[in-house]
Formats: sequence, structure tokens, C-alpha cells
Amino acid sequence: MSFAEYAAYDGLGLAKLVKDKKVKAIELVDAAIERIERHNAKLNAVVWTMFDRARAAAKKTLPDGPFKGVPFLLKDILGFMEGTPCRQGSAFIPATPSPHNSTLTNRYLAAGLIPLGRTNVPEFGLIPTTESRLYGPARNPWNTSHSTGGSSGGSAAAVAAGIVPFAHANDGGGSIRIPASCCGLVGLKPARARNPLGPDLGDIMSGLVCDHVVSRSVRDTAAALDATAGPDVGDPYYAPPKPKSYLAAMKADPGKLRIAFAAKVLIGKALHPDCIAAVNHAAKLCRSLGHRVEEAYPEFNWDSLTEPFMAIWSSGLASLIDQIATLTGRQPSLNDIEGLSYGLYEEGKKVTGAQYQMAVMQIHHAGRRIAAFHERYDAWLTPTLGAPPLRLGTIDINERDPQKSFGPIIDYVPFTAIQNATGQPAINVPLHWNSGGLPVGVQFVGRFGDEVTLLRLAAQLEKATPWKDKHPPIWN
Repeated sequence: MSFAEYAAYDGLGLAKLVKDKKVKAIELVDAAIERIERHNAKLNAVVWTMFDRARAAAKKTLPDGPFKGVPFLLKDILGFMEGTPCRQGSAFIPATPSPHNSTLTNRYLAAGLIPLGRTNVPEFGLIPTTESRLYGPARNPWNTSHSTGGSSGGSAAAVAAGIVPFAHANDGGGSIRIPASCCGLVGLKPARARNPLGPDLGDIMSGLVCDHVVSRSVRDTAAALDATAGPDVGDPYYAPPKPKSYLAAMKADPGKLRIAFAAKVLIGKALHPDCIAAVNHAAKLCRSLGHRVEEAYPEFNWDSLTEPFMAIWSSGLASLIDQIATLTGRQPSLNDIEGLSYGLYEEGKKVTGAQYQMAVMQIHHAGRRIAAFHERYDAWLTPTLGAPPLRLGTIDINERDPQKSFGPIIDYVPFTAIQNATGQPAINVPLHWNSGGLPVGVQFVGRFGDEVTLLRLAAQLEKATPWKDKHPPIWN
């Protein structure tokens, strides 16, 4: 195989080449490393590397998993790996090597993946763009003046540019789906507790946060979930039963689905015309495939979710920063923490236990109300974002006032945080590009625990309008 062909394959495709002995794992690792070295100066997608370790792993006997020999990147949030630091994009977290792997990382390794390094994130994963004082901005391979989205923006940039076929990501308010939308990728946020957070954590922020990947193909997303889904020993709770194989289940016809779609914003400013065009295009495509599609919205006071979500989010950040302070003996200050993060930290310190409990009750109520909506509809189609990818620098990471710093963010991400609150699965599908050549994704939201319907629908859409050959200027 010539190196020029490397990015033409998804993860399962590369693994088949290794299995068929048409290429060696070390060749794939070297191909990925060469692309990091060639593209990263423009993209700033990868912020920490372990090339020698990856090459050594590729030369050893690898687990006979579904992604045997495939290069991979871990996000700089969670996905802990023994001997490697994980700083969450913050100077406040020292570059201390982790003493052990997370359960998720062990499952990636058992699948045969070979990690090459860590990808860029905003500080503590707080904002829907990947820009931090510690690492600098990640740049979108479709247009380097624009954001990759966040917080899994470094992973998305690397995958979109053909550096790796898919990469680790996580999502606490849209951080898988937002970068997938900005970079033209598939991005599935699984159902709450589908993937484990152990052994260090049971849940994060009462279940708002979950892990998975961003990818270029639906089947890689499904196969990656096969490799990682399922509870860990001692988990406080776990997701509904999963199929024997997401990859196998994905191949079945989805049938004639009842799909609701949203063509207007729920809270905040009006949607950008490009986002309305994207969702209308997707609705039309779904109709052409035989699905019943109509504009409809869950009957719910969406403004009522903002306050409890921010109470959980801000107090969770405060807990994290205070824990780091305890472990390191350092006091949080603006010298080590960005103004936006510090302002949210200060707000989080004010949240009482009673307020936190009330916030959890409110998001549980939202989950029940929206579950009733899904008794009528198999999926809900929305724009993933309220506007196309932002220009870098739009969000002021030094603004300490949460009202000023998060106001524009709410307008930009009016749909994605809802599913973190309710625990539902949701998937970004890259079906539309605007006149400027930037990806504008749409998301499909499924019933709680029902990733299968979303994967089947996404696979059907991928077959109907393939995006495999749509590549950004920075590619391969």
C-alpha cells in the first residue's frame, strides 16, 4: 500500500489490510505520524505525542481486535493512559503522568488501537470552540480561520484531515457533536452510561458527560461502540441493554421512521440561514427515503433547563478545580486559569447542596417530558449548531462574567446540551456544506438507550448521499 492511500480507508478498512497482511501496523503508525508532522503546524490538533511508544507497540503482537494496528488519538480530557499526562487544556493541571489506564483506554487497546498522542481542547472542555491559553487554537482543516468546534476540536481536526480515521472524544454539552458538525464528521453521543468512566469516576456532573469518538464513517462509530460499551465493575448505574453488536445491528434497514424536525430555535437568537437550509435538506432527504417527517417540538419550557444545567456544570467545575488544588497544593488564580473558567468556578462555588439537588430533579423532569415526545417520534432532527463554524477569537476566553461569556455560547449551541441533560443518544451527520465550503451538520436525537435506530438511519443517509470523498483543503 502506498502512503497516499492511507486516508482512503476508515478504521475497519485499515484493520482489514493488517489482518490480510497487505500492510503492517508499523506502516500505518508511520503514515499517521508523517501526517501529524506535516499538518499539525497548520492545524494545532495534536498537543502531546508518544511516537516512540506507538512504534514500539506496533512492532509487538497486538490484540486481535476489530481495529488491530489502527493509529488513534486520545483527547486531552479523560481517556487516561499510564505514563501520559492529561491536562484538560489548563496550566493549572501539571503535566503529571497518569499512574494507570482508564477502563475506556484499556478497551481501546484491547480493540487493537495504537494511541499516538493527545488532542487539543479548550480549558476544562467548557466552550464550543477549541481555543486555550495553554495550547492555542485548533484550526479547522476546511478553513483555518474558523473554529473546529469544541471541546473535542483537536480530535475532529485530526480525523477530518485524514491523520487518523477516528479519535477519542467526549461530550458534556455537545462536545462530540459540535466538532463533528464543524469538521464534517460523524459524531455520536451515546446514551448516558453507555461507556464507562472507571476506575477513577462513577459519573461526571450527574451523568451530563460521556465518552465516545468522532469518525469519518458510520460503521467505525458503531464498531468503536462495540469495543467500548458496557458497564465497569462498581459503576453506580448503567445504560439499558445493548445489542450483541452495534455494527451488525446498524446494517439492518431502519424501516419507515417517524421523524420530527426543528426549523426554528428553542431559546436564544434565530438560527442562521445555513443551519435552516441544512435541516430542511436533511428533512427532504429523509422523506425521499420513505420516512414520515413533520415539523414538531417537545412541549417544554426550554428556558427552565438553562439554570439547572449551569448549576450542575459550574459546581462540577468548582469541584474539579478544588480537587486539583488539594492534590497539588496550589491555589486557583487567574495566573493559571483563564478568565472564563475562573468566572464559572466562582459561580460554581456559590451553588448549595440543595440547589444542586433541585437542579438534578429539574433535568430528570426534562428527561421524562422529552421521553413522552419520543413515544410519538422515533427521532428528532435538529440543526447541530445555531450557526456555521465560528471564526477563531469569537469567544473571549478571558471574560470572567459568565453572563457575558456564555450568552453567545447559548445562541451558538441551542440544541446539543438538551441531550446531555436527558441522557438520550444523539448523532451528528455531515449532510450539508454552505456556500463558503464549511460543513454545517444536523443531529438526530433518539429514544433513551436507542443508539441502534440512529446508527441505522445514519448509515442509510451515508449510503444515499456519501460524504466519503468530500475532503477539506488540508487532507491526507
